Amino acid sequence: MRINKFLAHAGVASRRKAEELILSGKVSVNNVIMTNLAYQVEAGDRVEVNGVAVYNEEPVYYMLNKPRGYISSSSDDKGRQTVMDLLPKGKERIYPVGRLDWDTSGLLLLTNDGEFTNLMTHPRHGVEKVYIAKVEGQANKENLRPLTLGMTIDGKKISPARYEIMRQDKVKNSSLVSLTIHEGQNHQVKKMFAAVGLPVQKLSRVQYGPLNLEGLAPGRYRRLSKKEVSQLMNAVKQ
Repeated sequence: MRINKFLAHAGVASRRKAEELILSGKVSVNNVIMTNLAYQVEAGDRVEVNGVAVYNEEPVYYMLNKPRGYISSSSDDKGRQTVMDLLPKGKERIYPVGRLDWDTSGLLLLTNDGEFTNLMTHPRHGVEKVYIAKVEGQANKENLRPLTLGMTIDGKKISPARYEIMRQDKVKNSSLVSLTIHEGQNHQVKKMFAAVGLPVQKLSRVQYGPLNLEGLAPGRYRRLSKKEVSQLMNAVKQ
């Protein structure tokens, strides 16, 4: 495996960042500084970055139906429950692909493949995510129109989104809206709805690329098949 790909799969950095590490002399193979970007890592090679050994595990991919009340992190210094408490205690060093807020439920991917994580989460690659939001107020074409035009949130340009009004409750003054986005910025969906005067009361991610939560109960997980991983990779815009 080419050395920059080896480092990306190990979760050290993206391929491009890995190349920068290599060219800056921070990577060694078998105790020799390696600056050859074409080097093929072989079984038994000891690869180090800044003197720390890098181990490339067999890549694994999971899908979790995250309940509310869990942190999307490998650990938490405040002792709160994390999504890792719901996953098997295996030998693989897995971590969440992106994040869902503590009070947001739904589809969360986990892996030990750093390159896969970058492809799934970088806005440039445009992998679609679908959310179902219960919002305060009556959603309609007029107040949701800004979502379809693209917005600027916290100084960052947000790509146009698609929506579907699923239900309106005039008695409780709330609406249920499906929103499809391509990025995954911090609190993005909540901020988008807040910007059009529809504060989110409850939020769940129900689809990630071609994958959905069908047959997967809250708090449950399953390992993705090779076909599903390929489908996710095919959803990436180059």
